[in-house]
Amino acid sequence: MGLLDAIMGNATEVDLTELQQELLPILSDNEQLSLAYKLIRDMFVFTDKRLILIDKQGVTGKKVSYLSIPYKSITFFEVETAGRFDMDAELKIYISGQKDPLVKELKKGTDVVGIQRTMANHML
Repeated sequence: MGLLDAIMGNATEVDLTELQQELLPILSDNEQLSLAYKLIRDMFVFTDKRLILIDKQGVTGKKVSYLSIPYKSITFFEVETAGRFDMDAELKIYISGQKDPLVKELKKGTDVVGIQRTMANHML
C-alpha cells in the first residue's frame, strides 16, 4: 500500500518508531504503541492502554484533534466489512455513558480484520 492507496482512502499501517516521536508529548508514562493505521491524514492509534483517534483538520493539517478512548470505556464494537456494491467498511465503537456509537467510515481494502483483532486483544 502506498500513495495510491492513501489517495483512494485505504488505510495503511504506520511505522511505529516514527509515530512514537510524534506522539511522545501525549503518551502517558510507560505507554506503548501497538498498531497504527493512517487514512489519508487521519489515524487510528492503538496503544496498550487506549485507542487514540487523530483527526488532522484544515488545509495545512496543523490543527489536530486527539480523541482518547480508554479500552475499559468501550462496551462493545462493531466492524462492518465492505461489500460488492457497498464500497465502504464501517467501525462503530460503543462507549459507556454515550447513547450513540462513535462511527468511522473505512474504505474498501482497509484491514478491518486487523483493527478488530487489535481491539479484541486489548479489551479482553
